[in-house]
Amino acid sequence: MKKTVSLFLSLFLTSIVISQNNESAHTLLDAVSEKMSAYKNMFIGFSQTLSNEEAGIKEGDELPIKGTIHLQNQKYRLNYLGNQFLFDGNKLFVINHDEKEISVSNNDLSGDDGFIYPSKLLTFYKEGYTLEMGAIEKIQGRKIQFVTLNPIDSASEIIKVELGIDLDNYHIFKLIQTGANSAKTTFTITQFKINETLNENFFTFNRAAFVNKNYIID
Repeated sequence: MKKTVSLFLSLFLTSIVISQNNESAHTLLDAVSEKMSAYKNMFIGFSQTLSNEEAGIKEGDELPIKGTIHLQNQKYRLNYLGNQFLFDGNKLFVINHDEKEISVSNNDLSGDDGFIYPSKLLTFYKEGYTLEMGAIEKIQGRKIQFVTLNPIDSASEIIKVELGIDLDNYHIFKLIQTGANSAKTTFTITQFKINETLNENFFTFNRAAFVNKNYIID
């Protein structure tokens, strides 16, 4: 009987700790989302690295991929892997400058493949994940609190997402995404600017300008 009571108390106390841990993680990410969403716009420079221990690829084996993005509410202008992704809030334009081709979608990408798209960066954690607080690490002189997000969908292409939050300013500093194939993709923010003065047409696709340059528009 004593063993049964002891086991029950142990499980009960463990569930309380887990619940408080999850609540703390939600509270932290809500604070980050609220702060960063309040900015008129954001400019983010980032680097991306890839590692896969099973395939013998270690982080640092290859040069990081660099990119930049401007965000304003749901709109974004992303330069990544030699392409420009322009989402005006309704349509997504993927501009391949090398091939001089442009594809147009009526909506933003759905994210069904598990990828975290720019327009969802500050809200994706609210649905489809369980949250738990991770470790606090000292990185580049910053105090970074990690939060682990585990997909609820067991068939997800993503095993987990780890968000690193700078506790000095409540900004996202790092995002680590681990796939079902054990590949780990790490995005680290290297530049961050807010409330820049942008042209009113900054997120508008200028079809005539690309037609004049002989781009093919699908």
